[in-house]
Amino acid sequence: MRTKLFALAPVLAIVAALITASPAFAQDGKLKIKVSPKQAYVFVDGNAIKNGNQTIKLPAGKHSVGVYNYGYSPQTQDVDITAGKTTDIKVALQSAGGEVSGPFGDIELKGDRSAAVLLNGKKPAYFVGHVDEFDWNWLWHQQLLVRPGTYQIDVTHNGQTVWSGPVTVQAGQRVSVQLHDGKTKTKNWKQGNTLGPQPRFKAGFASSTVAVAPVSGTFSASQTQLNCGDSSQLTWSSTDAVDVNISEVGDVNASGNKTVTPLKTTTYNYTATGPGGTVTQSATINVNIQPTATLTLNPTDVKYHKIGDKVKEDGTSTLTWTSSNASKVTIDPIGDVATSGNQTITATPKQQNIGPIDENQPYTLTATNVCGGTTTQTANLHITGSIEPMPVVTLESVFYPTAYPVKEHPDVGLLGSQQQSLDQVASTFKKYLDYDDTAKLTVVGHADVRGSAPYNEALSERRADRVKDYLVAQGISADKIETRAEGKERQLDQSEVDQLQQQNPAKPEKWMMRRVKNTWLAYNRRVDIILQPTGQESTKFYPDGASDAKILWQLPKPLLRNVRKAESPSQPPAQQPPSQPQPQQEQQ
Repeated sequence: MRTKLFALAPVLAIVAALITASPAFAQDGKLKIKVSPKQAYVFVDGNAIKNGNQTIKLPAGKHSVGVYNYGYSPQTQDVDITAGKTTDIKVALQSAGGEVSGPFGDIELKGDRSAAVLLNGKKPAYFVGHVDEFDWNWLWHQQLLVRPGTYQIDVTHNGQTVWSGPVTVQAGQRVSVQLHDGKTKTKNWKQGNTLGPQPRFKAGFASSTVAVAPVSGTFSASQTQLNCGDSSQLTWSSTDAVDVNISEVGDVNASGNKTVTPLKTTTYNYTATGPGGTVTQSATINVNIQPTATLTLNPTDVKYHKIGDKVKEDGTSTLTWTSSNASKVTIDPIGDVATSGNQTITATPKQQNIGPIDENQPYTLTATNVCGGTTTQTANLHITGSIEPMPVVTLESVFYPTAYPVKEHPDVGLLGSQQQSLDQVASTFKKYLDYDDTAKLTVVGHADVRGSAPYNEALSERRADRVKDYLVAQGISADKIETRAEGKERQLDQSEVDQLQQQNPAKPEKWMMRRVKNTWLAYNRRVDIILQPTGQESTKFYPDGASDAKILWQLPKPLLRNVRKAESPSQPPAQQPPSQPQPQQEQQ
């Protein structure tokens, strides 16, 4: 049994090998291609295969098949090859291109007769023929006619390079190349100088001629002087070119146009390459990257005035700017702005301390563009003025002698010391109006308890009116002062008077301190002043230290002469000792 198994082993191995190998054979298929003209050359997946009708063994799958013949429009297509099957295709090329004029040189190639010949490029589109069409020039002419110049020749077959190198050809010369070693031989060929225009491809029984057309091209820019961000249009056209490239743009079609926006001065190089040579042209577009700008202030000097927490004057100026060739404009300290415009600037000094103001506030414009250009402009705003503290209105109550002013003489009774107090009220109130021009004064007249209510009502009214008239005479508008007569309705009581006397900075004479009731009466013969709308009231300290204090404090029926004298602060008032009897009414 073992012997039989050993005898079968070689047979089993052979069967296994055949089974294993059979899928590999099954992976291939065939492409049967028929071409027209019959000299056309077949490329598969970019590799040169052979000229003419043929059957090609290919792996199963998709393949790119190209058919080329110089002087004809090439055709390429994708073909699906099925394993174990033959795929048939027919390709008929259409002739293209006109005749080619000389003078000519001739290139002769000796070697692999089925190899494809490519001029100036390695892509199938640079194909001009196969070696068998250019290897004989005796009885049958086989010519590769080219214009004078240097050509990079690539000879390839089945994905392998047979020979590659440059060949320089002059008009009226024939250059012969031995492909196996690359040696060349040059002979005179006078016919090339006189040969007339030739078709791009013609073939006979054993002859062929390929006349390679030179590449032509034009290239231009619509605008060659630009500001940053502006555009120009590149326009080009080429004939007999396989590859066209524009620097800074890339590969392009044979003819076309493109809008470009260079960010700097740029030279665009146009290169058109085909089997017949290379054409280069260039266009330089000059880019002005420098922006320009103006910045002005009108006026350049403004005023600023602040009192307390209120800005009374903050002058304005118009900031105006323009720019060109700029994509972004910033003004410090404003920020980003339009490329041109204007803006109202309000004086805002950096200084906030009390005192005079004299400072320059700079505004700096920076204009830039995407090309890297920049420019700056500066304008200075001169701010002058002052910051003043919150004004204080000095309010002191005004006191009158008993029964004054009298009805017959309503302008008499405001003594010199009280006029001085009102001078200070007027002065400080007028300054306060700079801070608050809506402020007003309320003048409230009072009388002591002596006398009837109607009498004291009229007396307190005369007192208030006299104060108002005096303040108006000191420059305060009458509409800023309102008066009110309280008569004897709102009396300071004795405890309030005692407290005021204790707080009074001016200490009274001893005789005043002994007569408490008389002092109480004197405190109520007064006019109070109230600042509106704050409600600040005048201090009610009796003018104990004033030279006319005794006349203010006096008993009824003072001499009119003494009162009139005491009204003038420049003259010392007549001093009258207080009378001893206690009055019953505030009247003469």
